Amino acid sequence: MKRAMIYFAGFLGVALVGTFALAMSTRAGYESAEYKVIESDGSFEVREYPDLMLVATDSEMDSQGRDGSFMRLFQYISGANEDEQKIAMTTPVFMEGEIGKSDVSMGFVMPKEVAAEGAPNPKAEGVKLRERKGGRFAVIRFPGKLDSKLAKQKEAELREWMESRGLESEKTAEAAGYDPPFTPAALRRNEILIRLKESSKETENSKSKINSVSAQDS
Repeated sequence: MKRAMIYFAGFLGVALVGTFALAMSTRAGYESAEYKVIESDGSFEVREYPDLMLVATDSEMDSQGRDGSFMRLFQYISGANEDEQKIAMTTPVFMEGEIGKSDVSMGFVMPKEVAAEGAPNPKAEGVKLRERKGGRFAVIRFPGKLDSKLAKQKEAELREWMESRGLESEKTAEAAGYDPPFTPAALRRNEILIRLKESSKETENSKSKINSVSAQDS
């Protein structure tokens, strides 16, 4: 019995390590939106993003309350565009609005090469290309299943941290998810981002040294 428990514990440990490795390798396999870290404080950061090209769509709930936003965007990168071009998946998936509600806009980041050459126009109604304007953002990073309750909790924590730093921000927040649905909740990388007002830049410049990183590195 004791030996069996030891074997089981060993098997469980190997399985957990394997699951972690799979999650990390899957995330690392995608091109990720680049940014510069202006300040880092535990799970909080101030980042500077360049302009990004997104393919985006608004939530459309069906009669059973299911939203097909992800699939509409996935179909676009799978060839449902005017050039029938297949486009690589990237991270993160950005979401603007309250998660789980009908007014959420979801966006996939276009790979740098595709954005530079000009992304093909979508075929589907309700799917569009748009620019995500660059700038500085306060960010909190956290694991878990990204739902409305968790997003609100983390946004409140982020705003409290921002207030302690004297950072002025825009009213709205956006969420970002980096992992496919099969990733265990405890291993997922989620973020809440809040755009900072221009007046906050000088405050941060006096406190921090810019370190360039790619979101793909972590």
